[in-house]
Amino acid sequence: MTEYLDLLMFAALMVAVLSGFPVAFSIAGTAIFFAFLGWSLGVMNISLLGAMSQRIFGLLTNGVLIAIPLFVLMGAVLEKSRIAEEMLDTMGRSFGQLRGGLGISVILVGMLLAASTGIVGATVVAMGMIALPTMLRSGYDPRLAAGVVCASGTLGQIIPPSTLLIILSDVVSNAYQQAQYEQGKFAIDTISVGQIFAAALLPGLTMVVLYILYVLTRGFLRPQDVPVMADDGVRLPLSTTISAIAPAILLILAVLGAILSGVASPTEAASVGGLGAILMAAIKSGHSRRFLLLGTGCLILLAVGAGLYPVRLQRSDLSVADYALGGGYVVLSVIAAVAIFIAVKSLITQKTLQPALNSTLTMTSMIFATILAAGIFSLVFIGLGGEERVQDLLSDLPGGPTGALIFCMVFIFVLGFFLDFVEIAVIVLPLVLPALILMGHDPVWLSVLIAINLQTSFLTPPFGFSLFYLRGVAPKELTTGQIYAGVAPFILIQILAVAVIWFLPEIATILPKLLF
Repeated sequence: MTEYLDLLMFAALMVAVLSGFPVAFSIAGTAIFFAFLGWSLGVMNISLLGAMSQRIFGLLTNGVLIAIPLFVLMGAVLEKSRIAEEMLDTMGRSFGQLRGGLGISVILVGMLLAASTGIVGATVVAMGMIALPTMLRSGYDPRLAAGVVCASGTLGQIIPPSTLLIILSDVVSNAYQQAQYEQGKFAIDTISVGQIFAAALLPGLTMVVLYILYVLTRGFLRPQDVPVMADDGVRLPLSTTISAIAPAILLILAVLGAILSGVASPTEAASVGGLGAILMAAIKSGHSRRFLLLGTGCLILLAVGAGLYPVRLQRSDLSVADYALGGGYVVLSVIAAVAIFIAVKSLITQKTLQPALNSTLTMTSMIFATILAAGIFSLVFIGLGGEERVQDLLSDLPGGPTGALIFCMVFIFVLGFFLDFVEIAVIVLPLVLPALILMGHDPVWLSVLIAINLQTSFLTPPFGFSLFYLRGVAPKELTTGQIYAGVAPFILIQILAVAVIWFLPEIATILPKLLF
């Protein structure tokens, strides 16, 4: 029995999580119980837990993970300020006269919200409250309407920036370093968040195209499921459409452009994104709009300029140009700071900022508590010999590296029916990724395949979070069975996307090679 403690530990974790007990406590409690059980049976050195303090310190000082609360804040502010709602309404009216146009507009808005918020819950709830009733009133098949809303909401996990990609980049980077150590390489390479973001961008857009093709095909084959919206005779001026989508596009370009061009680190770009979202929300309210627009421009110029032309005042050979540039940065900083102060004051008055901060704190605490607990779990699992068992299992599978990868992808897909993406990313992936990388799989390409696979966990019943989010805001006449049936084709599309990236790896690897 003692030689199977690692397997029993993993099985006990599944039972604890599925029992409904809080996930972080389930993970940490199971790990501590089996640590002392292994120590009492003489199969584990309890002093191994002494390394936990170093792991916690490393997590809390990880500069990459600091970007998570900043990106979450950016998305929460956009949701609470109803910018997302206005964008969805405008896009729906713009595409409404095309068969399937309303569904296409929901997918496109989901893409924009994904790139500007990265929060699945916020996107699904917003579109479930606004787009779903409109689609049902227009005569869309209820199953298709539910599937479009749920699937487009999950794009926030594959289109950067997203919390999944940030967590995944940290896990993949650690696994890549561990694999190099085991190969005897000590001048190691690392995987950056920018590389993962660049790798996921084209696959994310590929999924958007696949979703749109499905809606258009459904409209061609079954036009009664995808009717054209009734023409109310109202034509939106182009300026209205542009003003609705331009803020989100500008924010996306500012954040992703800074990361992919190397001007700013993900954490720095996330801070600009968070402040930019606050300024955008205040501009929407109409309060001091011109000065806030000026402040937004100064913030972007400051971020880009400081990244391209930094001035280090500790140098002794500063020139007149350096002093002029530094003075310009000071002026930009003052204007941006005053604009941010006015924006924050405006959002507090409108009772918009506090709900956004509460949402940010709740989601960030959940993610970091799970990562901390997973650190304890993986440490104990390794102490019980689980790491060697996983490596032996994967190396003994038929089909070599390809067979091992297929097994892991199927295993992750099945776990997605029961576990959240954070739990899978921080518990399972550190155990299997080093072995897969040692077998010769490209870690960047591998991370994209896994990201799309993990994205399906939001759609797969019984614990798909998108299904829960939509069920909470959907009309009563839309049944749970219809929601489940509606997401089934989109799950198949995501599996198809995995196959496309598998057989055409250049889709995932070409941007990282060009940019990095």
